[in-house]
Amino acid sequence: MTELDLIDRKIAAELMRDATVPIAQIADRVGLSQTPCWKRIQKLEATGILTGRVALPDPAKLGFGLAVFVGIEAADHSAEWRDRFTRFVEGQPEVTELYRMAGTMDYLVKVMAQDMDQYDAFYHRLTDAVPVKNVTSHFAMERIKFTTALPVNTTSR
Repeated sequence: MTELDLIDRKIAAELMRDATVPIAQIADRVGLSQTPCWKRIQKLEATGILTGRVALPDPAKLGFGLAVFVGIEAADHSAEWRDRFTRFVEGQPEVTELYRMAGTMDYLVKVMAQDMDQYDAFYHRLTDAVPVKNVTSHFAMERIKFTTALPVNTTSR
């Protein structure tokens, strides 16, 4: 892992809060001039610390009112099954996150669907495409907190 100094951590924190802020404003907030700040941002991107800059939508305002957290227990743990499952999930646009887990479930999948019918269609595609031991769906009733910003220490080492 690349060690970040305090300035780099401050720049990363600023960009995680709002990547549309002009470089001049970020530079001012972190105590640099524009050119050194821009060079640091480029280095953070080149080293893979910053992997992209995106707009974060409000899912409900785009018609995706159903967030489903799906626990998957694998039918087997072979490389072939993992590859087949991963390929399937990567091809599903309603899947926004996928994690391999430790514990009672093998995978946790976050699905954003317009409604129950769209989720049910995803469920049927999943169970038709890959043998699974168990699928447990948890439906979010309310999103209380959401952030993509990580709690980077911006005060000291």
